[in-house]
Amino acid sequence: MKTVYTILLGTFLAFTLACGYGSKNYNTGTSNMPAIAQLNPSSTTHGDAAFTLTVNGSNFATKAVVNWNQTAQTTTYVTNGQVTIAVPAAAIASAGSVQITVTNPATSGGGYGGGGTPAQTSNSMTFTIN
Repeated sequence: MKTVYTILLGTFLAFTLACGYGSKNYNTGTSNMPAIAQLNPSSTTHGDAAFTLTVNGSNFATKAVVNWNQTAQTTTYVTNGQVTIAVPAAAIASAGSVQITVTNPATSGGGYGGGGTPAQTSNSMTFTIN
């Protein structure tokens, strides 16, 4: 009888591990939230010419998007710590301030029980148009 229980237990464990139950990816509380440390330049004068805004920080995904007052801009990924956007002269025609954020897109999970991540948006940093 002990042999039957041992075989049944072994079979149960084999099926449980084979279906991926034992390899489920649990959230460990770590985050890859993007963070802005610096804008370069951090300000400009209204009526100036178009320019490239460089956003320095950390955890930028390859498909990260810079948001200019919550509007996604065409973004160039440089490194996981730097992205850039082209700012047209029309965007700085009037004095004011603009909120800059960076959003990493959502990712889909892979396989059984794979979680993926939701889109994550960085802290906001103010760009000033004098």
